[in-house]
Amino acid sequence: MSTKAANYSDVIQQLPPGSTLVLQRIAWDEYEAALAAAGENTGFRLSYDQGTLQIMTISPEHESYTDLIQNLVRLCTLRLRIKLRSFGSATMKKIQAAKGSEPDCCFYVQGASLIGNRKHVDFAVDPPPDIVVEVDISHDSTSKFPIYAAFGVPEIWRYDGKALTIYHLRENEFVAASASLALPVLTTDVLTEFVNRTQDEDENSVLLAFEEWLQAHKP
Repeated sequence: MSTKAANYSDVIQQLPPGSTLVLQRIAWDEYEAALAAAGENTGFRLSYDQGTLQIMTISPEHESYTDLIQNLVRLCTLRLRIKLRSFGSATMKKIQAAKGSEPDCCFYVQGASLIGNRKHVDFAVDPPPDIVVEVDISHDSTSKFPIYAAFGVPEIWRYDGKALTIYHLRENEFVAASASLALPVLTTDVLTEFVNRTQDEDENSVLLAFEEWLQAHKP
């Protein structure tokens, strides 16, 4: 491990759950060092935008919502017989644009056939995911939206603990929309309802109810 990576490792390990650290005037190689320090640890999300490095730590509540949203997408695509490739919080980065980010999860739907069975995606040359998900329980991910716009991500789902909002990319900016582009059967109201139900019900009960809803609303 390099000296820079070791230094970032110390900083990262000291951050409490649910916290955000923003550093300015950070060079690209320092961002790479921070990524190396975080390694495969899923408890962190790093983003970089032309010198601004943001390091976020993830709480258990945050992870529970992320897992549920992933399961809703998997169940939806399975029942509707739609191809899906999931790449979790894979690091998206482009050195040419000096931008990088790690979503809470991301999916290829229409683009699943292009990715095929590959286990790794090079976001510098491959198409962006069709859906990026951000869970904002203790953070605000809107500062990351310009990064996703630079990658050409067509759709973001953002859950803030109360509502799940879908955003579509329009002329390099994300605007709120009523339904998903990638999965049109899913609307902001439907996603919000089922994600919020886990505040009173166990996850399997929610997934079973969602499965029944899909059966009734299958295109």
